[in-house]
Amino acid sequence: MIVGNGPVPDSAAMEIASADCVIRFNDCRSYRPGQRTDIVAVCNTGRPAKMMLGASTPSAPHANILPTAWGAHPAVVEAASIWCVRNPALFAALRATLAITHPELDDFCDDATEAFEAFGVATGKVVRVLDAETQRFLETALADFSSAPYIVPSSGLVVIGEVLRAHPGADLAIAGFTHVGWDGHPFAAEARLVDRWVAEGRLRRLEAVPVFSLAVGS
Repeated sequence: MIVGNGPVPDSAAMEIASADCVIRFNDCRSYRPGQRTDIVAVCNTGRPAKMMLGASTPSAPHANILPTAWGAHPAVVEAASIWCVRNPALFAALRATLAITHPELDDFCDDATEAFEAFGVATGKVVRVLDAETQRFLETALADFSSAPYIVPSSGLVVIGEVLRAHPGADLAIAGFTHVGWDGHPFAAEARLVDRWVAEGRLRRLEAVPVFSLAVGS
C-alpha cells in the first residue's frame, strides 16, 4: 500500500490497515492517528530534506536530529524503515545542468543522506537509498506520454516504480495521489503512466482522482 499526501477516503482505512506494508511520504500529511506506517519515503536532497531534519543540513549532518517535529511524527516513529528516494549520485550529476537552467534551485541537489542515515542509527530504523535505475526506468516510461521538459519524476512515482520493479506480482494499491503539485515534476504525464499501469492490472487505485485519460494526445 503506497499512500500519498493527498486526500484519502475513509473507506480506504480498513484496506490500508490490513496491507502487508504501508509506505508514506515525507511529512506524512495524509496520516491519521492510529493508522499504520511501515516505511517513510523521503526526499533526501534540497529543501524538503532540510525542512524534515531541521538544523541537520548537509553541512551539519548530525546536528539536532532527534528533536525535530518530523522525527517525532507518529508515522515516522512507528516506521521500521526510511527510504531515501533521491539517489545522491544521480542528483549530483544534475547540479551543473540546473545551475544553467534553474539557478534558483541552487540547493536542489544538496545531499542530506548522511543525516537520514544518522537518524536511522539513532532510532533503530533501516535506511535504504533507492537505486538510480528506477528513476531512469521512469524517465523512459514517461517519454511515452510527454516530451515537455521537467526536472525529475516525483517521489511518489519513484516509489511506485520501485515497488513495481521489485515486486511485479504483488497486489499493489495506491491512495492519496492527485498528481498535482510542484511544476518541476511531470504530473500530467505521471497521471497517464499510472493510468496505464492500472489498466494493465499492475496496480489499483483506492479512490477516484482527476487524472488524464490515456486517449488524450494519442
